[in-house]
Amino acid sequence: MPIRAPKEITECRRFFLEPLHPKQRQYEALRRYFVDQRPSKEVAAEFGYTEGSFRVLCHHFRRDPEPAFFLTPVRGPQSQPKKSAARATIELLRKRNHSVYEIAEALKEQGTPLSATAVGEVLRELGFAALPRRLDEERPELPRPTVESVADARTFHLAPRRFTTRCGGLFLFVPDLVRLGLEPMADTARLPGSKVIPRAHALRACLALKLWAIERKSHVMALVADEGLGLFCALNRIPKKSYLSEYSSRITPKHTSALLGAWHSAVLGDQALFPARSFDLDFHSVPYHGAHPSIERHYVSKRSRRQPSVLVFLAQDADARAFCYADANLRKGEEPEAVFGFLDFWQRTHGALPAHVVFDSRLTTYAGLARLDSMGVTFITLRRRSPKILAEIRDLPVSAWRRIRLDVPTRKYQTPRVWEKQVMLAGCRLRQLYLLDL
Repeated sequence: MPIRAPKEITECRRFFLEPLHPKQRQYEALRRYFVDQRPSKEVAAEFGYTEGSFRVLCHHFRRDPEPAFFLTPVRGPQSQPKKSAARATIELLRKRNHSVYEIAEALKEQGTPLSATAVGEVLRELGFAALPRRLDEERPELPRPTVESVADARTFHLAPRRFTTRCGGLFLFVPDLVRLGLEPMADTARLPGSKVIPRAHALRACLALKLWAIERKSHVMALVADEGLGLFCALNRIPKKSYLSEYSSRITPKHTSALLGAWHSAVLGDQALFPARSFDLDFHSVPYHGAHPSIERHYVSKRSRRQPSVLVFLAQDADARAFCYADANLRKGEEPEAVFGFLDFWQRTHGALPAHVVFDSRLTTYAGLARLDSMGVTFITLRRRSPKILAEIRDLPVSAWRRIRLDVPTRKYQTPRVWEKQVMLAGCRLRQLYLLDL
């Protein structure tokens, strides 16, 4: 073996300062972070990583710091025996103008099954273009989807008949819908409707999806032939996904607020549903996994990160644990005003402001707290534990604290310590409590 000429010093130095191999680059970056103690942001920029990917690299290294971390993994088999065995058959059948689904069915009958996706990949490797779209009469005689009738309230009838349904449990809600008066509620909210599908029928169709836990409007296509689902909506058939998608886009926040107000009016006499002594208020972020420019990034607590999501404001009756208000039409910067939207709605619907509300520290601003106090609404909230407040707590003498007992038998710590003071926030005097041993 011939001996190579020695490298220049500069070239040897460049080998360490400008690593080309991915594993060597990882080694140098991790050494710079853990040994030289450079900031992760600086190291990521120096070695061409994003900040997030470098944090993930450090996360994996801390859990597997063995030398094996830097070894190049052994690649698995690069051949595909099933595709190779069926390649000749696929080529022959495509030359006879068979579609990918027909080829996949033929391979299944021959005992060499291959999915339609895999057949398509082989055809692309062989250079075959897609077949032109064929007419229905040109296709082979195979089971096909049935064409269901269009939802139309004018063709609905209650003639005696017998049928089987998968949605029989929906009819347990019919007495409540009759008692609440769904038709007047839909008319009061002025929901969209037509002669073919009136507004009350459309509302029942949307409500049926929620009551039967159908998560997406597209999932209704598996039930469009169910006569029981159509009977619940007072239609010959439940509307298909195209109508439900178009109908939901016609519902504006004004319609939603009016419908919610009509529902409150219908249950106004039910004190067990809304005792209205206290309300819990909070925000909830619903993650959004599509691509839409108007969707903003909000903090999702379940994921511990910010991501595209829909911010929802919720109000729940503290005693009955029933949700009584929601607003999903919030944008960034509008969060502090969400609580006043709920107060306006409750006063407009019930004729008085809520007596008591409970919420977290970031639901509104200090100016919002002062505004609530001026409106006569009693509230309880949490204040952020700043270093100044924590220092004040540490400096309090033991004699300043008052021990109280909580009458909650299931609670482990029933005797917390309390200290109370008056504070001025945004020009408003408020009562502030410090609690320990809670």
